Amino acid sequence: MAARSLASLSLSFGLVSIPVKLYSATESSATVRFNLLAKDGSRVKQQYVSEKDPSLVVPRSEMVKGYEFEKDRYVIFTPDELKAVEDSATHTIEIVAFIPERAVDPIYYDKAYYLAPDKRGAKPYTLLLAAMRESGQCALAKWTWKGKQYVVQVRSHEDGLVLQQLLYADEVRSMKELQIEQVSPSDAEVKLALQLIDQISQDSYDPAQFVDEEKKRILAAIDAKIAGEQVVAVEHREEASGGGQIIDLTEMLKASLAKSGAGKRTARAPAEEVVTPMVANERKGAKRATKAAVEAPAPARARSRK
Repeated sequence: MAARSLASLSLSFGLVSIPVKLYSATESSATVRFNLLAKDGSRVKQQYVSEKDPSLVVPRSEMVKGYEFEKDRYVIFTPDELKAVEDSATHTIEIVAFIPERAVDPIYYDKAYYLAPDKRGAKPYTLLLAAMRESGQCALAKWTWKGKQYVVQVRSHEDGLVLQQLLYADEVRSMKELQIEQVSPSDAEVKLALQLIDQISQDSYDPAQFVDEEKKRILAAIDAKIAGEQVVAVEHREEASGGGQIIDLTEMLKASLAKSGAGKRTARAPAEEVVTPMVANERKGAKRATKAAVEAPAPARARSRK
């Protein structure tokens, strides 16, 4: 399925205006959702009631929007007034400065988008991309979208330009609030920590290396419940904790190095032999079929994967 653009915009670069299309760079993975039900198994629905009269259900058609300017005092906006207030989006991403590409702390990163050239925009788009790659610079720009003005970073990516919304300074909390205690480690501890870092270092980040194991576990438990089995809590081995205990940090680091080294020496099982929760088409094993025939649980609808 072809990607759908969210908007047609213009990337302003000096006197050059680059027509671009905006695309979402990410998509949320479907989470496992449990529905709220009454004890008889019927679904329940949410309703809005009046704060003054909780017995009065207010339908959506009778709701209005207002802004609380004083305690319990609101100014009401009509739909047209709300549209006039919120519909201030501009179609121009105005570049205001160029900075080193690593100058922005990732803690300020918000939502990411892809920029692709629109009609007659391929040449200036490619020029800007090549210039940023050559200079090692990224662009800071201003952009108004859906009722908010954003400071954005436009940076080069392997395949094109990325527009990264940035948080404002007052949207990021300072770590100074945590009042972290500063303790100086010994030279020997630093040396051991560096050895551990070196032992488990990788050259790059491969996002395909990681999967949501917790989601797999929950889906497997749901499948077991559908099949009439009882879901039992898994006991987790408690890891060593420093709370209220005196820990020899040097010995812990040495043990970590030994454990990591042993793990590297152990050959990993081929990917196809890794045991994972069975998907829907693999759940009809002989063992489960036999169990179902003996226990004959009530028919259950297949779980939804919304």
